[in-house]
Amino acid sequence: MTLLRLYAIVFLIVLTVYTLIVMANHGPTLVPVFFNDIAAMAWPGQFNLDFMGFLILSALWVGWRHEYSLTGWILTPLALTGGMMFLTIYLLVMSFRVNGNLIALLIGERRAAA
Repeated sequence: MTLLRLYAIVFLIVLTVYTLIVMANHGPTLVPVFFNDIAAMAWPGQFNLDFMGFLILSALWVGWRHEYSLTGWILTPLALTGGMMFLTIYLLVMSFRVNGNLIALLIGERRAAA
């Protein structure tokens, strides 16, 4: 669990710095660039479509993990749009909330207790 937490912290810092540099150089215009690359039918678009699949899977998992409760419905769109910026923070918070229990982290506290 320590390595997962360390990875999440390091990646969050690297991604935040990188994102700030990109925004300073190109502005906050991610969405049109993202979808225009997909529409262009080239390798950057293929990568974006693949990545979008991971975003959707992450959002579905977060919602499922929270049993589509109110919390799950609130967190699902954050996972969908937040990517690793969301997921690193989410996994860090949840890893402490479940006291490092990997099963509870993956499937939720209630399911792990059953």
